[in-house]
Amino acid sequence: MKLRSNILSFTLLALVTSATFAADSAPAGEKSAPNPGKQAIAVRKAAFTLIGASFKPLGDVAKGTTEYNQADAEKRAKRIVMLGEFLDGAFPESSNLGEPDTKAKAEVWTQRADFDKRLKEFKEHAAILVQVTAKEKSTSDAVKEAIGAVAKDCKGCHDIFKPK
Repeated sequence: MKLRSNILSFTLLALVTSATFAADSAPAGEKSAPNPGKQAIAVRKAAFTLIGASFKPLGDVAKGTTEYNQADAEKRAKRIVMLGEFLDGAFPESSNLGEPDTKAKAEVWTQRADFDKRLKEFKEHAAILVQVTAKEKSTSDAVKEAIGAVAKDCKGCHDIFKPK
């Protein structure tokens, strides 16, 4: 099951990325290198989409609207950690293209140290979420706290670095 979910995540990411590469390619017969900025945008959009899809059921557990399933929670937490690794290098200066290409605000690049710190904290909290879901058999305070820390990281970054 774990292998299948990892394969699915990588496949989806590859499909989105390859679709972007194809869209950036030159007309038939002409050779052109893909636009690195647009490639980075495609990678981060795919990663964030998959992170959101993996996190939503965990958020529902924390809200009490979904029952906790340890195996599912741990699988989702591990997926978030794996997808978070795609974000390293997904915000190069060349990807500061503005709307409609990206929803990242210019503050990602003008406040780079803060952005990098927040991304690091997100990844650390996601790793803690994996540890907690591996141990906890029910929706404990530790589970809710770990989910809440990741949610807070996401919201904090969105508030500053993504347009409303």
